[in-house]
Amino acid sequence: MLGPPSKLSTQHVQHRSRWEKVPQQHPVPVLTPLPSGRPAKFPKIQYDFPPEEIETSSVREVRRQVVRNGFLHTWKGYQDQAWMEDELCPVSGGFKNSTSTGGWGATLVDSLDTLWIMDLRDEFDEAVSEIATMDFSTSNSEKVSVFETTVTYLGGFLGAYELSGYTVLLDKAIEIGEMLYVAFDTPSRMPVARWKWEAASRGASQEPVEYTFIAELGSLSLEFTRLSQLTKDPKYFDAVQRIAERLDAEQERTKLRGMWPRVANTKKLSLTDDYIFSIGARANSLYDYLPKQHLLLGGLDDRYRKMYEGSADAIEKNLLFRPLNPFNLDVLLPGIGRATKKGLQLDPESDHQACFAGGMIAMGAKIFNRDDLDIARKLVEGCIWAYKSMPSGLMPHTFHLIDCKDNCKWTEQKWHEALLSFQQEVNNPLSDYLNNWRLQPGVTNNDDRSPEAIESLFILYRITGDTTLQDAAWTMFQAIESHTRTEFGYAILHDVTRPLGSRKLNDMPSYWPAATLKYFYLIFSQSELISLDDYVLNAHAHPFKRPKRQGLRSQWL
Repeated sequence: MLGPPSKLSTQHVQHRSRWEKVPQQHPVPVLTPLPSGRPAKFPKIQYDFPPEEIETSSVREVRRQVVRNGFLHTWKGYQDQAWMEDELCPVSGGFKNSTSTGGWGATLVDSLDTLWIMDLRDEFDEAVSEIATMDFSTSNSEKVSVFETTVTYLGGFLGAYELSGYTVLLDKAIEIGEMLYVAFDTPSRMPVARWKWEAASRGASQEPVEYTFIAELGSLSLEFTRLSQLTKDPKYFDAVQRIAERLDAEQERTKLRGMWPRVANTKKLSLTDDYIFSIGARANSLYDYLPKQHLLLGGLDDRYRKMYEGSADAIEKNLLFRPLNPFNLDVLLPGIGRATKKGLQLDPESDHQACFAGGMIAMGAKIFNRDDLDIARKLVEGCIWAYKSMPSGLMPHTFHLIDCKDNCKWTEQKWHEALLSFQQEVNNPLSDYLNNWRLQPGVTNNDDRSPEAIESLFILYRITGDTTLQDAAWTMFQAIESHTRTEFGYAILHDVTRPLGSRKLNDMPSYWPAATLKYFYLIFSQSELISLDDYVLNAHAHPFKRPKRQGLRSQWL
């Protein structure tokens, strides 16, 4: 929990409408309008599911209800212990407020559309009744994350409005959108990633920081675009389109052509300085948003297709590797590329957030008629293996593996040789190192936690109709239920290499009810519930309606 608020952080913006009255120090002379015209005709994304057999339906419904009960347990803990605060403390009870999301009630807003999707309408109405009292004019945090505030609050309000039609939710989306728009008022019109919101409300000058993670810069497009579509105000779209133009201009100039480095210099407007390339933490949602933005704009701006296809080609060529594993499974995982004078060096270090890639590539295969659905499948299977390989049945947050290249037949000797190479500085005997870290066969190092893996399983299931993906999802959920459930909610496991008894961390991020539980629920639901042919989902799984191909112009509503 945060300490006493500082004098600065508790100063109030006097009126909720103050944000739109804050004078722009770097006004945009001409706003970029939303693209106009008739939306493109896209291939059908979802599989044509046949009628279910009674036994299959029965099993699926039992699993769906178990997930729903998990959400209800989460929601009760939040109501009882952390109502209107950011996050529940699942081990101790009580709450904590995040320095990223301002203490404005992140879990409540993030959970709204999950409540609607799970048909918990009484709980939804109770939560919405609190929305009008939410005060975005004060916070215990001097700074907030523009990215986290966008995907959580703006995305949460928009997603819940899309499903319910409650105008108070759109009003709140506009309120937070007006606030966030001020973060773009810099000389370059690039946003301040970690933003001194209160100083900005008083008209203080601001400029982007020198180092910004690329996901913070490139993962605002869906929310701001959808807000422009719903309000008919182009300024939000203009704000993110300027970022897209910069990404487009720099894509073939980076040290790994087709991709963007993990860190951008938004102060100098340079995306070419850094040499580390990844689709994991701090980068993932940038790539994930490209095909989704193409869909949200009805295919009327081809730059998003071009950027996606260029990045997908570079990812598939340079970052994917087959991990050595004791079952000789032909699976793939994303690694980290480091550009050196000798060329690109691939580090076979993967992380849970990179597991979104299977779903993204599967979507891209369908939308753009690409021949890489098999790659998507291998990536999803790689993350399923990462879950199964741990004694707890839960995948680590980050872990190091062995890129077996063309010699992928398992032997323990290969594994031990890789361990010795990885730990050259360690003087302890190999057996001590194995025991101390509890490394599983094929793993050379791991750190210990998110929705990306189940998101990819859900997307691939909806695209292929393969019910083995539902079985894999059920196994994953059972492990989560067994190891992370607490009296008040669900915790993060400190050490996934222990079969039992690992310490539970006192954290339950708002994406747990917003995205993780939602995807588990949807994979066990009928295919028409949040169809991929009707919606795109943001980083926290908030659904935005795709434009309909009616008449001669875009039907944004």
